[in-house]
Amino acid sequence: MRFLPTEEQTAFAEAIDEIVEGAGGADVARAWADGDTAPGLALWAQFAELGLLGLRVSEEAGGFGGTLGDLVVVFERLGYHGVPGPYLETVALLPSLVDDGTRQALAAGAIATAAVDGVAPAAVDAAVATHRYLVRGDALHEGEPGAELTSVAPTRRLARLSPTGASTPLVPGALDAALNEAALAAAALLVGAGERLLAEAVSYAKVREQFGRPIGEFQALKHQLADVRIALSFARPLVWNAALRADEPDEDRAVSAAKVAAGDAALRAARTSLQVHGAIGYTAEHTLRIWLGLAPALSAAWGTPDFHRARIARDILPKER
Repeated sequence: MRFLPTEEQTAFAEAIDEIVEGAGGADVARAWADGDTAPGLALWAQFAELGLLGLRVSEEAGGFGGTLGDLVVVFERLGYHGVPGPYLETVALLPSLVDDGTRQALAAGAIATAAVDGVAPAAVDAAVATHRYLVRGDALHEGEPGAELTSVAPTRRLARLSPTGASTPLVPGALDAALNEAALAAAALLVGAGERLLAEAVSYAKVREQFGRPIGEFQALKHQLADVRIALSFARPLVWNAALRADEPDEDRAVSAAKVAAGDAALRAARTSLQVHGAIGYTAEHTLRIWLGLAPALSAAWGTPDFHRARIARDILPKER
């Protein structure tokens, strides 16, 4: 198995970096968190032109026809930049659940979000979405958003959805596959967010001084930063492993292992980065708040750590006779 991106995937990742930086970098996320969605929606349109939104839509349906490996590459970069918007729902979750016409609309740039009873009870960014769905039972419903809920991540606006209109029965197995893909995308986002938190911590450790020395020179802090590096370096191969094991018998376990490891690594990165930054890291004015919120929010999204650990345990522990 190849746990590294191809040359084409690396070029795609670099294109994402250039587009985000050209659009303002972290300022896009800061604006979204403060209620100004215009820069984020403009970035969404640019990504639609790039073909990113149709990443998991077949070429016949007007999409990119990308693999799960492509998905991992893309979502890691989105996590690194803290790009706001319901990309996970539009790109990873919904393409395999909606009809052909809607699938083409998603690939063309429509903004979609979804809630799934028992897994993701609230939809992200329903106020800006043009397509809203609620999965209840074995059916897909159009959703009507209610009051906005509070999220620990300032760029994630949550809302409960109520079913409205006719429902569409889902093909057996389609929801499980879609939820695995959503969890995989969330794991890749967590790795990207963790990498950004580590980069911010290392950069600040070089300039913040205590006792007349940069704090990055203190061995205890170096050890903590090294622990973050190790955690992220162990999580990334698990994410790639899950991408490469799609449709294999142990796919569920591979996805859950990736999600747990990525969540743990991102949370460790958040704690360490906050410690490095000190009190300034808590402030609403500091950009660090984007990733400090994303780490716990995404760790709990599309299957909590307890859910995924239990799924791993069921798969590896002896069955009772």
